[in-house]
Amino acid sequence: MSSPDEPTNFLYPFIDAQEDNPEALLADLAASAQAKASESLALRRSTLEANAGQLDAAAAEAARRFAVGGRMFTFGNGGSCTDSTTLARLFARPPVGRPLPAWPLTADQAILTALGNDVGFELVFARQLIARAKPGDIAVAMSTSGGSPNLLTALAEARQRGLYTIGFAGYNGGAFVDNPNVNACFVVRSQSVHRIQESQALLGYQLWLSVHERLGDKGLGAA
Repeated sequence: MSSPDEPTNFLYPFIDAQEDNPEALLADLAASAQAKASESLALRRSTLEANAGQLDAAAAEAARRFAVGGRMFTFGNGGSCTDSTTLARLFARPPVGRPLPAWPLTADQAILTALGNDVGFELVFARQLIARAKPGDIAVAMSTSGGSPNLLTALAEARQRGLYTIGFAGYNGGAFVDNPNVNACFVVRSQSVHRIQESQALLGYQLWLSVHERLGDKGLGAA
């Protein structure tokens, strides 16, 4: 819940207004929800179209690596931590199709807190890649800003070790764009964190679907 001094107009302009008519308030709520749903749908469609070439190339390379024993490691901060975990579990425990080896580097609280305490938060993902990754694996960094130091450090470590690196970013892509340590960068061009993460979720699903199609799994279109 927001504090009394916290503005909410940028999210729901009608909440702070003096509205005595409950029917009018419900109509405002419905209109706001419809507008956000329309905005989200339009952005997801344009994002898929804008990233189609990158998705195709990334899926082909990821499928090639999975086929010869490669593994996927995902990571992110905050809400992107949750999204990266969801992506890894989609690959590892899919609703249909074969499971593929994928792990979120955000799942083990003991490892994260030990590394954060002992070597610093900037290295919490890079150190895990040093310990676990091998040439031929895949590293996926998810971010809204594309500028988190610990993600950039991990991507640099991954590239140095022969991993194929994929970055998800919002806004204008931040430091992920045109970065020699990022093989494929999917950018959601929005200023809204909510809309960015919604579109990134769809990009992740499309990546999973495309990888399976290239591995020869059939009948995933309705997954």
